[in-house]
Parts: sequence; structure tokens; C-alpha cells
Amino acid sequence: MIDNIFNLLSNPTYLKVFLDGAWGTLWISAVVVLFGTALGGIVALGKMSKIKVINMIASGYVEILRGTPILLQLYFFNYGGGQLIGHSVPEIYWIIIALVVNSSAYVAEVIRSGIQAVDRGQFEAAKSLGLSNKHMMTKVILPQAIKNILPALGNEFITMIKETSLASIFFITSLMTAESIVTAATTLKIESLIIVGVIYFVLTFSLSKAVQYFERRLDHNA
Repeated sequence: MIDNIFNLLSNPTYLKVFLDGAWGTLWISAVVVLFGTALGGIVALGKMSKIKVINMIASGYVEILRGTPILLQLYFFNYGGGQLIGHSVPEIYWIIIALVVNSSAYVAEVIRSGIQAVDRGQFEAAKSLGLSNKHMMTKVILPQAIKNILPALGNEFITMIKETSLASIFFITSLMTAESIVTAATTLKIESLIIVGVIYFVLTFSLSKAVQYFERRLDHNA
């Protein structure tokens, strides 16, 4: 088995397939976290809104997405989106949209809890200074809330790296898709799985350590 793993990694063709899969997993995860954070921020503000209708819509959005399997959401966007506006949109965009929407629901809760963790006295002090709601959030609350939010966003990135494995069902470039390609060409299933597993571990472990380092820096600067 060790010899087979070495032969796969020393073969330029298969090595490129694995590296392409790793790159696909990383860039999809980064795009999903970036846009998921932007959308999650909007949803978080909706959940904290005092306007009941907006609050209910944002809360329903989060509960539905968190209460249904991500695989179901991938199928829904991929096939439902294609039926809605035709098949001119490449499949990978529907998969990314589905992952962004799913991620936004979890990020919304991260942002909401991060903002609400800011001491209430900070809100009252900002109001006593006569700051508008917009200036209170941008100049006082958000800079403090970001310290609570950023570590959790790092963990969301790690989670998304693993969840992109589901995209291989639609043959989107990712590590699990790379495993399928190499296995189909060589029949070395276990060896391919071990290589992909090691790459996943290296990616997530490295990011986990980076997140921990960042958390220590934030605590030190607090």
C-alpha cells in the first residue's frame, strides 16, 4: 500500500489531479466564506431588527437553512435554479450559491452573538454621546464585536473546507472529486482516500493553528 501511495504521488498526472482538487477546495471555501459573511451580516442585522416582519423573515431564513441538510440544499439550488432560469448558468455557480446561502445562516448567528456579546454599557455610552445608530455600530460596537466574530469565522472556513467534499457529487473540482478521478483511472481506492484524507488534515490542521494564533493575538491586544 505504501508503494502504491508513493507511485501515485510521484506520477505527475495524478499529483496534478490531487493538487488541482486541493486548490479547488480552497478557493471555493474562501469564496463561500467571503460572500457568506457578507450575506450573513445582512441576515444578522435583520434578526436584530426591531421591525417585526424583517425579524421574522431573517429568523425563518436561519432556521430553515440550519434545519435542513446541506446536501438537500445543494440539490435544490442545482436543479431548482437550472429549472428557474435555464441551464445557461454553469453548475459550479449553483453549488457555490448553495454553499454561500447555507454558510450565511451560520455566520449570521456568529455575527449576531458577537454583537450582542458587547457590553450593554457600550451601547448606552454611545447613545449618551448622541451618536446615530449607524455611527454607534460602525465606530463603537462593530470594532469590539469583530474580536468575538473573527475566530468563529476562521472555524467556519475550516468547516467549509470539509463540507465542499459534498460538491464532488456534482463533479465540481475538489479533493473528493480528485479521489474519484484517480480511483477510476487506477482502481487504487484506499490509497487515493488516504492521500486525500492527509491533504484535508494538513489544510484544516494548519488553518486551525492559524485561528488559534490569531485568537491569542486578539486576547493579547484586548
